[in-house]
Amino acid sequence: MKNLEGVTRGDQYRALGLSTLAFTVCFAVWTIFSVIGVKIQQDLGLSETQFGVLVATPILTGSISRIFLGIWTEQYGGRLVFTLLMLITAVCVYLLSFVESYPMFLLAALGIGLAGGSFIVGIAYTSYWFEQERQGTALGIFGAGNVGAAVTNFGAPFLLVAMGWERTAVVYATVLAAMAVVFFLTTKEDPVTAARRREGGKGTSALLQLEPLKYLQVWRFALYYFFVFGAFVALASYLPRYYVGAYGLEIAAAGTLAALYSLPASVFRALGGWLSDRFGARAVMYWTFLASLACLFLLSYPETSYTVMGKEGPIEFSLAMPLWGAVALTVVLGFFMSLGKAAVYKHIPVYYPEHVGSVGGLVGMIGGLGGFFLPIVFGVVLDLTGVWTSSYMVLFVLVAVSLTWMHFAIRRMERRRIPELGEERYRYLPEVQDVAPGQPRQGRENR
Repeated sequence: MKNLEGVTRGDQYRALGLSTLAFTVCFAVWTIFSVIGVKIQQDLGLSETQFGVLVATPILTGSISRIFLGIWTEQYGGRLVFTLLMLITAVCVYLLSFVESYPMFLLAALGIGLAGGSFIVGIAYTSYWFEQERQGTALGIFGAGNVGAAVTNFGAPFLLVAMGWERTAVVYATVLAAMAVVFFLTTKEDPVTAARRREGGKGTSALLQLEPLKYLQVWRFALYYFFVFGAFVALASYLPRYYVGAYGLEIAAAGTLAALYSLPASVFRALGGWLSDRFGARAVMYWTFLASLACLFLLSYPETSYTVMGKEGPIEFSLAMPLWGAVALTVVLGFFMSLGKAAVYKHIPVYYPEHVGSVGGLVGMIGGLGGFFLPIVFGVVLDLTGVWTSSYMVLFVLVAVSLTWMHFAIRRMERRRIPELGEERYRYLPEVQDVAPGQPRQGRENR
């Protein structure tokens, strides 16, 4: 990749390590309402729908801000944007400790949501340090910063019990501000931004950066991310409430079990990046969707009682998912979602190498909106049906739609690229194989 002259492995690893650490802290802050929100719900007497809105509000800001932050990162560099983002968010988290009413909680949550925008800043910053053939692995490692959700689910319940939610917010704000200072003092400008400044060039205009967004392919990637990332954020925020309500657990135990989902859904993203480099992002997406359908089908099945007529009279029995089964299935689900998150972002620097920030920002924005809308949908559907497993039913439908669109788009693409295939299945062609020789990468598949 251009602009990597003089960049050492040490420079690459330093940038990757520090950006991953910063993203982990930001993600922990971004999901703080998954734990303290349960206490706020009890204190204010909120409905399930109101709780869903509260948990989802930070996700809204974090999602919408990604497209603008992606553009600014390409214009001003990830080092500066990342630092300012963390400092501003730290102030918002600190102010949360003074809030008392539900409307003010929602307003504070909008500011805290900026932490979620750190993802696209880190994606652009990290990708510029690595060669194309190593970007999948590097971005997978960076994306493992999603483990911040597990950090919150593990640690915040104990802080909440020991200190109250107000001081918990102060602790989070302090850690985030310290991380901003450390990041700025110990990182370097990325090679692309540094080279542009040496040459006296200007960043690409926002209009040109948004040009690839006219391609339907970009929006298809965004739908994949709506599930693998948006649903991950939604479940990471919603599972503590689910375990408290469906199984009657205390908040500390519920947070710990939710963390068992968040952990594999985060740390194995690095494996997903390596598998995408090795076998192709498309193959990894098939694995993700098929395994997720199986897990969600089992999780969706509500507790049901049956009566059958035996030779000596009625026989009654019931089927219900035990707690250990629900936890085990969410762990498996989280593992495959982590692979899918890496696979989606493997596509972007391959197809849109000059627009990683803007395209990645759009995909991240749509994915993050899944984290906003889905908790609200979970709460509404639960209020309407009274069935705790209804949230998994919603996700089952979402995965089925995504898998269907992906499969038929790929089949059309394969027939256009290699007509001789006919009806033969050739689903594991690397995504880049759709690029005809001598043609630009971006926008070749507009289906």
